[in-house]
Amino acid sequence: MKQLRYVYHVAMDAFYTFLADDGWAIASHIALSTLMALFPFLIVLTSLAGFAGSKELADQAAELLLQVWPKQVADALSGEIHDVLTTTRSDVLTIGAVLAVYFASNGVEALRVALNRAYSVIEVRSWYWLRLESIGYTLVAAFTALAMAFLIVLGPLLLESARRHIPFFVETNESVLNVARYGITVAALIVALIILHTWLPAGRRSFLQILPGIIFTMVASMLSGVVFGQYLARFANNYVTMYAGLASVIIALVFLYFIAAIFVYGGELNAAIIKSRLPSGVSLQAAQSLAHAETQV
Repeated sequence: MKQLRYVYHVAMDAFYTFLADDGWAIASHIALSTLMALFPFLIVLTSLAGFAGSKELADQAAELLLQVWPKQVADALSGEIHDVLTTTRSDVLTIGAVLAVYFASNGVEALRVALNRAYSVIEVRSWYWLRLESIGYTLVAAFTALAMAFLIVLGPLLLESARRHIPFFVETNESVLNVARYGITVAALIVALIILHTWLPAGRRSFLQILPGIIFTMVASMLSGVVFGQYLARFANNYVTMYAGLASVIIALVFLYFIAAIFVYGGELNAAIIKSRLPSGVSLQAAQSLAHAETQV
C-alpha cells in the first residue's frame, strides 16, 4: 500500500509539474517542429543514400521510421514522403542541403527545450555549440537510419543463405523480416531516448535516473499508437470532412502532439522521482546546482 501511495504521489507531482512547465504548449511546439523537420530530414536522408549509391536505402529507412506509427497515420503521409524520396536532387553540399540539415535539427532543439524545463536546469552552453550538437545528432540519426535500412535490405539474402544450410530453422522470410524490422525500430527508439535524456539537456543524469521515463515513454507511445489507430479507423473521415486536403497533415500533427506530450511527461516523471529522493526542503534545481559546483571543483 505504501508503494502504491508513493507511485501515485510521484505520478501526480509529475503531472502538476508538467502543467506548471507549460507541458501542453511545449508538446505542441515539439509536434510542429518535428513535422516541419521531417521532410528536410528525408531530403538529407536521400542525399546521403545517393552518396551510398542506392536511393532505395532512403525508401527503406523512411519505412523504418514509420514502422511504429499507426498504419492510418503512416498511410496519410506515405504519398508525400514518396514524392520527397523520389525527387532527383543535385544540391548536395550546396546551400540547399545545408539549410535542410539546419531545419531538420530544429526538432532536436525542441526536444532540448522540453527536457531542460522538465529537469529544471538552466542552459549555460553557447547557442552555436547547441545548434552544432543538434546538427550532429541529426546527421547521426540519418546515417543510423541508412545503416538499419541496409541491414533490412541485406536480411533476405542472409535468410536465404541460412535456409540452405538450416532449412528447419528458417521457414519464411516475411515473418522473420517483420519481427526484425519492428525489433530494430524499437531498439533504435530506446537507444535514441537514452541519448536524448542523458546528453541533450544541460547537466548529467545516471541511467537509473532516466530509466523510468524511458519505459513510460515507450509503453505509453505504443498504447497511444494502438488507440489512435483504432480511433482513425472509425473516424478518419471526420478529418477529411473538416480539413479537406490538409487532413493528412493534421492527422500526423495530432499523433505527434500526443507522442510529444508523452515524451515531455516522461522527463517530468524522471524529475519527480529524483525530487522524491532528495532531503526535505531541497529543490531539484538547488540539488543539481550543488552537484554541478562539486563537479567543477
